Amino acid sequence: MIVAMVRLLLLSNSTNHGQGYLDHAMEEIRALVGPARRLLFVPFALQDRAGYAARARARFAREGIEVDALTADEAGHRALDSAEAVFVGGGNTFRLLRTLQESGLLERLRRRAQGGMPYLGASAGINIACPTIRTTNDMPIVQPARFDALGLVPFQINPHYFDADPTSRHMGETREDRIREFLEENDVPVIGLREGSWLHVEGASGTVQGSAAARVFRRETPPEERPRGAAIDDLLSAGREAERVRPGP
Repeated sequence: MIVAMVRLLLLSNSTNHGQGYLDHAMEEIRALVGPARRLLFVPFALQDRAGYAARARARFAREGIEVDALTADEAGHRALDSAEAVFVGGGNTFRLLRTLQESGLLERLRRRAQGGMPYLGASAGINIACPTIRTTNDMPIVQPARFDALGLVPFQINPHYFDADPTSRHMGETREDRIREFLEENDVPVIGLREGSWLHVEGASGTVQGSAAARVFRRETPPEERPRGAAIDDLLSAGREAERVRPGP
């Protein structure tokens, strides 16, 4: 269930074609972190955590922001407790979620984000902001204990969403086909975030931002386009209402 204090910036991708790492969204990122001058980076979605953290550290150094890398140990718990803001990087969502589960950091990250700590995520980092990771594009290269994630928003997100090319000879499933299959089994809205787009959520309000419109999918309903600047408050409030009326076990 979404909590009124959350402050989220959920990027479909961390790098746009022809631009540098995070360049396309840095103005929004700076606004999210505000006066914070230290950022805790979660590198668990890639195998080379040290190299990944070094990349984030170099980028944010240009903004005058220091970056510490979260570790999957007791020191990591202490770092998360005192973090001013967190950035969960992209990579493989299954590996990211399993590491957070096995280290005991998932619940702690949820509590901090629900308490108002700025949460920046990209790709896999926004998959885990959803109730589950069932709408990720990634291969299940490892097996987490469960698919349940942070639940910072009450809907699912499909990052890197792309529209089918009518001239393509590819006969496999489109991204829309896969989302429709998800909705056959799960009555939860899905937001397809195209490259260059992101969601900005402040408490009970949110908007689509970036260079591309988002696409909203619901069960037994035609897909809906949400252009840049469009609100997603209805999706946030509908999720809270569903949580309130959901029957107990």
